[in-house]
Amino acid sequence: MTDTILVLNAGSSSIKFTLFTRADPLTRAASLCDGAAENLGHTAHLRILGPRGETLVERDLPGAATHDDALRALLDWFESAYAGQRLAAAGHRVVHGGANYTAPVLMDAAVMTGLRALVPLAPLHQPHNLRAIEALTKLHPSLPQVACFDTAFHVTQPAIATLFALPYALTEQGVRRYGFHGLSYEYIASRLPEVLGPDVARGRVVVAHLGAGASMCAMQGGKSVATTMGFTALDGLMMGSRTGSIDPGVLLYLLDARKMSAAEITDLLYRQSGLLGVSGISDDMRTLLASSDPRARTAVDLFVYRIVRELGSLAAALGGLDALIFTAGIGEHAAEIRRRVCEGARWLGVELDEAANARGDICISQSRVSAWVVPTDEDLMIARHATACLKGGTAG
Repeated sequence: MTDTILVLNAGSSSIKFTLFTRADPLTRAASLCDGAAENLGHTAHLRILGPRGETLVERDLPGAATHDDALRALLDWFESAYAGQRLAAAGHRVVHGGANYTAPVLMDAAVMTGLRALVPLAPLHQPHNLRAIEALTKLHPSLPQVACFDTAFHVTQPAIATLFALPYALTEQGVRRYGFHGLSYEYIASRLPEVLGPDVARGRVVVAHLGAGASMCAMQGGKSVATTMGFTALDGLMMGSRTGSIDPGVLLYLLDARKMSAAEITDLLYRQSGLLGVSGISDDMRTLLASSDPRARTAVDLFVYRIVRELGSLAAALGGLDALIFTAGIGEHAAEIRRRVCEGARWLGVELDEAANARGDICISQSRVSAWVVPTDEDLMIARHATACLKGGTAG
């Protein structure tokens, strides 16, 4: 009987998943299927795709399906469709590991208590990540579950890069910069020697993870040196519906002069701002790039402006730049955004190859400071960590 690894990424109303055959080495070719259960809590829809993108399942789930219902439907289908496979472990994306969880960890009651305490640091993600772990524990109590943290990759940053200019007592209580999208950055770091060659991979690299959530990371020797996100996944770049960096005085003004509650401000910063807020149209970059509305153009302009400014900051932290990597949904698919960012980075030595960029080639530059498009694979990284934890180690 062959072992499998289930990877779960749970949100407020969805569970995305991939099922891998356990293999050594574990690559994307080991994927058996992937998909999502969406619109949970309402008329939920389940879609499962095979390894070549073919549809294996497409149906609504009965009633107002919960996370528990969706996972039960998934497990029932897996057991029927892959009768010769044994589910060996589940790996979960967990956004915040705080200061205590700096590597993937096998879940138990004590770890769950520790991760619940971090919910205020990632209110948009952490509760839902943990809900999937709890639901799977009820359905499959003996199954090993591994939590993999988006903050863990950034523990290599120098101490000075993690500090806010606040009283040190607050720093000791955990108010510091953590950084996020670490599973994506970790996967990209694992690809750098193959893509860039070993010498450049050890050099000064900035990775731009551009999607609905967006951040950038400066790496040297494949390790995180600095990143744009800080205490929460709200910081740094402008995002689909999140503000990114904002003068804290604005928040004080909203609290005091506009009498907004903490809940209202939270909703404003996480769900009403970013591309959506500036454009008043959409949080989808494809829609904005296709629009002639002046506010859509302004939203795109601001998105690019913030990336170029942060790129300068990260290059300063590295003492220069050898390579720029684009990844995630916008980074991998929006040639116009890549073009404009590279134009803004010409002063750093980036010379865009327009034809290569339009084709979506891996290398899109013709200069010493190179630019690349490298698809990320957080699910594969989580599966590798889950496999390593079963062996008592961590993924290399």
